[in-house]
Amino acid sequence: MRKSELIKLGQEELITKLKDGQESLVNLRFQKALQQLEHPQRIRLVRREIAQIKTAIREFELGKRGN
Repeated sequence: MRKSELIKLGQEELITKLKDGQESLVNLRFQKALQQLEHPQRIRLVRREIAQIKTAIREFELGKRGN
């Protein structure tokens, strides 16, 4: 997900995306442990997406985004 797409989302939507991303990361790590992960790069991308979402949520908390 791109930063421009994150800007359009509200705080509740960001929180649900964060939960989805965290669940996805758990599933990917489980697949990695079982040697069934086809694209190891996907873990890195999901972690980056989670970090971007957390940053956007923090912007709401600090008042930099007022949506």
